[in-house]
Amino acid sequence: MTEQAKVPAIRFAGFTDPWEQRKFSNLTDRVSMQSSDPDLPQVEYEDIVSGEGTLNKDLRDKEGGKTGIKFYAGDVLYGKLRPYLMNWLYPQFNGVAVGDFWVLRATECDSSFLYRLVQTDSFQRLANVSSGSKMPRADWNLISQSFFAVPADYAEQRVIAKSLAELDDLITLHQRKYDKLVIFKKSMLEKMFPKDGESVPEIRFAGFTDPWEQRKLGDVASSFDYGLNAAATEYDGQNKYLRITDIDDETHEFSKSDLTTPLADLAMSADYLLKEGDLLFARTGASVGKTYLYRQFDGMVYFAGFLIRARIGEGADPEFAYQATLTDAYKKYVAITSQRSGQPGVNAQEYADYQLMLPSKTEQQQIGMTLRSLDDLITLHQRKLELLQNIKKSLLDKMFV
Repeated sequence: MTEQAKVPAIRFAGFTDPWEQRKFSNLTDRVSMQSSDPDLPQVEYEDIVSGEGTLNKDLRDKEGGKTGIKFYAGDVLYGKLRPYLMNWLYPQFNGVAVGDFWVLRATECDSSFLYRLVQTDSFQRLANVSSGSKMPRADWNLISQSFFAVPADYAEQRVIAKSLAELDDLITLHQRKYDKLVIFKKSMLEKMFPKDGESVPEIRFAGFTDPWEQRKLGDVASSFDYGLNAAATEYDGQNKYLRITDIDDETHEFSKSDLTTPLADLAMSADYLLKEGDLLFARTGASVGKTYLYRQFDGMVYFAGFLIRARIGEGADPEFAYQATLTDAYKKYVAITSQRSGQPGVNAQEYADYQLMLPSKTEQQQIGMTLRSLDDLITLHQRKLELLQNIKKSLLDKMFV
């Protein structure tokens, strides 16, 4: 959009008039009527999925009676406390907003368009010019007197809002698919590994009947090594440096959004270069216990000093060993073992002492391959979801002035 044109970069066909600059207080009333009606559903901060404008629970399951601002279907709820949390909602029901909400009732614009306007970067930037540091709140005096570009034609407002609502529905659909897959994977981890005190899992592939054996991780790894103590420098295009923070907390994959190279003589650092089957463990801090399995497509990767490498031997399947570190049994071991007087930590010997249940290598490979396939499917849905979210962010930028 150019300042002269006063029109958005993307516009629906049939609309040509320039947009008008309107003061926010002329577009909406800020409602303040209090209510504690126990028969009305209550919306609180924790009920809203941040940035999505959806509810994370059935409000009918909550007890009523708290005092808040009464809203009607079609009003816009905007969380003024810590506005960077992006707590907004466009309810299609009557209720009570409990907590630090603005309840906005559209007066000279379509309510669905108003709901989209408060999500734009231009609105969010102003909302985050807030007072207070520990409990920042959006400043109504600033927002209400600020000007925003609005199409004069209500039909254009509605078609913009409708297109973004349809995209939201698609995002919600993919989010639910992703959430279901994550839950399914967690269930499979519980059922494909033996429970405490048992020697076989609840779910097993046909043809395998032998009991599993308890072994120390140190028995199936040829070595445990600490990482390279070197600072990170600008990525040289080939040699990657893997630190604890580069391992994604959810997927446990190498996040390549901020690639670096170790500031070291790499000709003398070959021992820290990862190979297929290397399993890394975070050894200290809040991420202690987090794991990563090196994969060839990650390229040339050196591992940093706060990581420990277990080189899985020929007698075990690296994928199986990695999946075993995602189980509740492993997490429990880390939680107990990592307790220190200072920061939590687990050293190489303690990781080597971790006892896991092992079937034959063939069965390990079957289990590892199955769980890896699930991980790949989860990653695929996560990327689709991120793509849709990025598309929405771009459209909010390009469909508004």
